[in-house]
Amino acid sequence: MNSYSLIERVAQHLQRRVEDATRARARLHLLDWLGCVAGARQGPVADMARTAERDVLTRTALLGNVLEMDDVHRTALLHPGPVVWPAALSAVRETGGTMADLLDAGVRGYEAMIAIGATFDAHHYAHFHNTSTAGGFGGAAAAASAFGLDAQRTGWALANAGSTAGGLWAMRHADTMTKQIHAARAALEGLWFARLARAGASGPVAVLEGPQGLYAATVREPRPLVLGDGWRMAEVSFKPWAACRHVHPAIDCALDLRAAGQLSGKMQVATYADALAFCDNPHPVTEAQAKFSLQHGVAVIAAGRDAGPEDFTLAAIEALAPLRAQVTVTEDGAITARYPAHFGASLSCGGGSVALVDTRGDPERPASEAQIVAKARSLIAWGGLGDGDHSIEAAMHGDDPRALLALLDAWL
Repeated sequence: MNSYSLIERVAQHLQRRVEDATRARARLHLLDWLGCVAGARQGPVADMARTAERDVLTRTALLGNVLEMDDVHRTALLHPGPVVWPAALSAVRETGGTMADLLDAGVRGYEAMIAIGATFDAHHYAHFHNTSTAGGFGGAAAAASAFGLDAQRTGWALANAGSTAGGLWAMRHADTMTKQIHAARAALEGLWFARLARAGASGPVAVLEGPQGLYAATVREPRPLVLGDGWRMAEVSFKPWAACRHVHPAIDCALDLRAAGQLSGKMQVATYADALAFCDNPHPVTEAQAKFSLQHGVAVIAAGRDAGPEDFTLAAIEALAPLRAQVTVTEDGAITARYPAHFGASLSCGGGSVALVDTRGDPERPASEAQIVAKARSLIAWGGLGDGDHSIEAAMHGDDPRALLALLDAWL
């Protein structure tokens, strides 16, 4: 009986056929990513990308997570969209592939990134940015799919992605563009490794569990590798609001209380430990800090705003200071115990209280196609690109990836 490494198991798993229903789901994630790129096309990161990089897809790789509205997988604690789609599009552009090739590459990229990322533990996440450390697997799998690589060569690409995996959370402690660089590096590196594997570059397929491998270096208690009959893209959440996902449960609670006319007075958020570790910030001074502030997220809703990109600008930070001062945060052990399978929170205030186990956009409370399209339309408008009809049509119903490349070239 053959004994396969974890990477080899993933590579073989990726050879399965992608069915039409999953391709339809992939179109929603593709559109969601396009909206995130469009919404970020005007700003410091976009200016930097235009100056630094000539290639439009390298520029997009730097923009997909700027707004903090990129899709997210809860148990893997990562954002696949901003890594997988630039790698997939780049590979399909290189091969002249079809829209089906692009969608299949996206599905397989999400699968590898999530399956491997979900094996990382809390120790890993405390120090490493999972979107970066698992992202190279996603980029490599997406490009390998577009290139038509067999299981062996796909495994080599994944193995070399694992051999160079990295991305420290040190960037959280300074106002930098490193988070965007993490996603772009993973996408571009994964693409390169697939290109090298296509030409015969081998890699250490025991890079996860083997001696001096990724687990030994960064993980204390690896979780089991789960490879099911379906595709794990179905487990990915869409983000309705322009903030870190750890802030979303508190925003969701605030919206429920506001809708009931009960959001008033001092506001007490209870949530899981990681939400506090990443987002307990009562005094943000930059847009990035505001997006990682539970206090600011609740204040946005208390002010009657909708938690769009405009609500995390410097002007909004200044305007909402008095409301942020009314918000306190604490850990709830029961909510922490359910995390990361469930991102929950409770909110109590003078008018009432509410508790949520799951957040809007999660698979248990899924976003509808109409809501995903509306989000993309609003982000395209935020980016100064009009009503977005052409972009939405190209992503949702188009049959030619070159139309998407032309859109991105015009945008960036």
